[in-house]
Amino acid sequence: MLQAALGTRGMVTAPHALAAQAGLDILRQGGNAIEAMVAAASTIAVVYPHMNSIGGDGFWVILPPDGEPLAISACGGAAAAATIATYRAQGMDAIPTRGPWAANTVAGTVGGWQAALEIAQRLGGKIPLEALLAEAIRYAEDGIPVTPSQSLLTAKKLGELQGQPGFEEAFLPGGAVPRPGQRFLQPRLGATLRRLVREGLDSFYRGPLAADIAADLKTIGAPVSAEDLAGYRAEVVTPLHLAHDSGDLYNMTLPTQGAVSLAILGIAERAGLAAVVPDSADHVHLLVESTKKAFQLRDQFVTDPRECPVAPQSLLDGARLDALAAQIRKDHAAPWGAGRGPADTIWMGAIDADGLAVSFIQSIYHEYGSGCVLPRTGINWQNRGASFSLKPEALLALKPGKKPFHTLNPAAARLKDGRVMVYGTMGGDGQPQTQAAVFTRHVVFGQPLQQAVTAPRWLLGRTWGQTSDTLKLEARFPQDVVATLRSRGHEVELLQDFDETVGHAGAVVRHPDGFLEGATDPRSNGGVAAY
Repeated sequence: MLQAALGTRGMVTAPHALAAQAGLDILRQGGNAIEAMVAAASTIAVVYPHMNSIGGDGFWVILPPDGEPLAISACGGAAAAATIATYRAQGMDAIPTRGPWAANTVAGTVGGWQAALEIAQRLGGKIPLEALLAEAIRYAEDGIPVTPSQSLLTAKKLGELQGQPGFEEAFLPGGAVPRPGQRFLQPRLGATLRRLVREGLDSFYRGPLAADIAADLKTIGAPVSAEDLAGYRAEVVTPLHLAHDSGDLYNMTLPTQGAVSLAILGIAERAGLAAVVPDSADHVHLLVESTKKAFQLRDQFVTDPRECPVAPQSLLDGARLDALAAQIRKDHAAPWGAGRGPADTIWMGAIDADGLAVSFIQSIYHEYGSGCVLPRTGINWQNRGASFSLKPEALLALKPGKKPFHTLNPAAARLKDGRVMVYGTMGGDGQPQTQAAVFTRHVVFGQPLQQAVTAPRWLLGRTWGQTSDTLKLEARFPQDVVATLRSRGHEVELLQDFDETVGHAGAVVRHPDGFLEGATDPRSNGGVAAY
């Protein structure tokens, strides 16, 4: 089994080792955890292109060494031209998941980097943007070795991606699916990253680069305009908070399902989770049943925060969670509806020597997003707006400027024993469930951090590459656990021993003495970089 990485001065974990190393390089140069994360974020947008891109959205939860936590919502809204009437006029009953009509929201992640660096500078950060993006530029221009994940995923989804504007030129070198280990170049993306250094990050929305991005989007027939780009700015917001027996837990507010992740832990705590045997059928059952209750909150309330009928923090009121916990039967699985589907995402965490902790997530929604790669800039644009509905009465009804539903939610905690923890994962419906698995194993049951990430996981619903809504278990679970869950009415589907379906998780913990401990997921191409 992998062993947790240890360090004393700084640590970065990422689902691709090159991204973790890029972040560590910045820490070694005297940068702080926020600056390190921008370096890691730009790098992973290059080295893990099937999972994320600078054409997507991002979210941050930041725990300063002292003071209140803060968060950054780097989520773009729907284009002014993206109306229900416009889609209906094209003969559509639903927003497509691929192609230009799926590329209907502003990409917010670069604006999130900009907002984060403003915070970093207030905390003493001094690393120039040129240094922060240096590794990303080098990997884009000199090439990266294709990972097995990129090769397999490209082949698996080729039928729906091939033929989308720019996809083949960008991601099928020589007209074929790239092989694992093959050198993969992204020269147009490298040139765009160089422009960000030269023109500044704001140029993505209001500068010469924005003009080229808008022209590219118009060329491929996507609805996002120069005016949409110019009107966007990332927002610094207050994260949601859950008072847990172990400490203070934080996660991203709406339009993400951060409330769901916190609600699962709050409901399970009230349902008696601490008394069960870890990794037993009771452990899995209680968290799965808590997930079903938390998904009810998601389906009622998680949308653009300006349209939510209640204050987002009220979703975590003790009385509300008490009532949901009381509905759980410990001997029988409750029925449930359907998941929200796949999401290709990366989560990364960093903590520096001063104790500044960052939990970060960046996404293009489905694998390769819309599948559209902009011709001049080489940017792969997200399809996050495919989560909107064309039914006017729906909670997620499409509307110009409206923020789409996000599965993304970076998690963080200040524990009563003095530890600080950042943790998270990719994986659509599975994100809050994997967070619950990792947190309860490590914090509630005291398992070593790497063991908590490596141990077999489960998923109720769907994640990237999957369409069924069963309870999926990795095959490493003991047969008696599987049998007991089935006897309680769970429709169990077995996965491989180590299956990417359950996501790529990671975590970094800072102990009260300043020592750092980090974990990465053996299901990914990840690594923990520390010193």
